[in-house]
Amino acid sequence: MGQPAKIMDRVAPPGELCHETGGSQMQMTGMLYGAKLLRMVDFPTAEVLGPEASEKDIKDLIALCDEIFIKPIFKGGVGKKGKSGLIGRAWDLTTALKEKERLYFVEHKVGNQAAKANGVTFEGAVPAEHEVYFSIADSTRYRAPTITITHHGGMDIEELGRDQIAEIPFDPLTGLKSFVITNALSDLKAPKEIVSPLAQNLPKLWDLFHQYGMTTLELNPIRMSQLRPGVLTPVACDFKCGFDRDDHRVKRLNLPAELFASDFSDFEQEINQLRTYQGQSDVTVINPKGTILAPTFGGGANSLVTEVLGDDAIISSDFGGNPPYEKMREVMRICLKHWLKQTNVLFVIGGKANNTDIFVTFRAMADALREYFSDHGPTPVYVVIGRGGPNLSRGFLAFKDVVDALGLPYRIFAYDSAMTDVVYYAQAADRWMKAGGREAVARRLGVAA
Repeated sequence: MGQPAKIMDRVAPPGELCHETGGSQMQMTGMLYGAKLLRMVDFPTAEVLGPEASEKDIKDLIALCDEIFIKPIFKGGVGKKGKSGLIGRAWDLTTALKEKERLYFVEHKVGNQAAKANGVTFEGAVPAEHEVYFSIADSTRYRAPTITITHHGGMDIEELGRDQIAEIPFDPLTGLKSFVITNALSDLKAPKEIVSPLAQNLPKLWDLFHQYGMTTLELNPIRMSQLRPGVLTPVACDFKCGFDRDDHRVKRLNLPAELFASDFSDFEQEINQLRTYQGQSDVTVINPKGTILAPTFGGGANSLVTEVLGDDAIISSDFGGNPPYEKMREVMRICLKHWLKQTNVLFVIGGKANNTDIFVTFRAMADALREYFSDHGPTPVYVVIGRGGPNLSRGFLAFKDVVDALGLPYRIFAYDSAMTDVVYYAQAADRWMKAGGREAVARRLGVAA
């Protein structure tokens, strides 16, 4: 594969820069709300008390279940709590209260993501011989809803062999039928006594998934309990789901908004307030100390850019969906306000659009950049742009006129450039800026580096 097609270039960093290369969710975890959702479809759950539980309530739960688990409440997904020692166990009230004190405001960090608990749940233990993992998700591989199931539950699904897991797509028009569950468990050679109870109860989860705008639903573990002697009943003991926040069906649940507004930064909160009927504004801070600011258009582009840039990226974003001028200028204004001072490379990247007007979005972004310089003064930054779609040439020229007027180095790539090569170019530009390029650009602009 050759070099990416270059449209415009100015002050390219030295050296070989191009290498030869071949939507939005809200998350909910835990049983505090999970149990309430599962009860809507009559799926059995462990006994759960919230952080407001009195000592009498906790004592009664211990008397009922003999043992309880104390788990911190985090908003959103924050990694494996059990492996981090963030799940307490108690057989008496004194121990339960000590664990409550330890975990109520505990902090948990996974990679660059950090979260602080706000409360705990008290969950009754469910004795069982068998544990099951089950999930439903929208599969991009099968282009259909797909169940994943194994009777080796209660552990990380990634640690199991492929012969221990079944992935079965099914028709959303007919829904999840019992025979799909039965066939999957039979293929896995699951114990016969668990097949029928699961085939009777797991299809209920499709109703919950489908009716309320979910994109994922996971129960791990489901413990096969003898609530009645001689009869196994699947009992959900942990819950995780994701919602498409643009799906109106989510509103049917009347979930509190703060449930999903977890530990968002001021930047993320500002961007999220711009969600409208047109245009996406999905953003997550990846590394607040990064040096490449990459407003990205399209889910596929977002996945590639985030993976390749790694810790160099400040944000992961998808601003596609043909946003109007006013919205895109405001999105860009917020991005620049929070991050431009530390940015080496302003990397505007996306795939070849079908319906996004490139001229409108690029004019809005360029105007926001010009306004930033007017309000805050110049800052040394290298601009890299890669895009395709309607009104592409007009969009490129609109951006070019602004960066020329501001005296910034830039390079612009057209739709026939390989996106991976353009990403590599942005990384090389970042390295050049770190190796003295930022000072050179600053001298040209007459400002401090």
